[in-house]
Order: sequence, then C-alpha cells, then structure tokens
Amino acid sequence: MSVNKVILIGNVGQDPEIRYIETRPVASFTLATTERAYTNAAGVQIPERTEWHRIVMWDRAAETAEKYIRKGTKLYIEGRLRTRVWEDRNTIKRSVTEIYVDNFDILSRPSAQ
Repeated sequence: MSVNKVILIGNVGQDPEIRYIETRPVASFTLATTERAYTNAAGVQIPERTEWHRIVMWDRAAETAEKYIRKGTKLYIEGRLRTRVWEDRNTIKRSVTEIYVDNFDILSRPSAQ
C-alpha cells in the first residue's frame, strides 16, 4: 500500500493563471505556507520560514479558482504530489513538483486595499 496525500493551509501568492487543454480548464498558482519563528530549548532563535508550493486545479475547481481565488486568499487544500520532467530550449532537463488539488476550501478572502 502507498499514500500520496498533501494537506496545506496557506495564502495564495498570485492570481490564478487559467488556460485550457483541449476543452478542460486548468488553473495554476503558488501557495505560501509559513512556519512561525521560535526559540528552541537551548535558547537558539529559529527564524520564520516560508515554503512556496505550485498548485494545479482542473475542471470545476479551476472554474471556481478563476472566479473566487485571488492573491492573498487563504486556502485549505488536499491533493497529491506530481513531478513533471521536460527539456527546455537548450535541451537542459528541468523538473517541477506540483500539488494536484482533489479538495479545497476558501478560508478567507483578501481584504480590499
């Protein structure tokens, strides 16, 4: 048995980019998760650390993302990891790890500025 499950709560880093593959909508954007700064038992201060995740949504989730998700939106995401590999124009092998969303909830919308 194996499990490929990711659960994230974080803030959207950019408005979703929507494109269509054949007739299927796909949304992609980044999500930031931040570990708070703290002081360990030895008195050493550990600084805040932010991780950026590439998020991919398909079909109805992508349509919802296009309508309601903007930079700064706080999201709860459940999904799975996928790694893609390709060659760029200079024939250099590149790879990217993305989270393909299965379920999500919008926790809060960005405040108007």
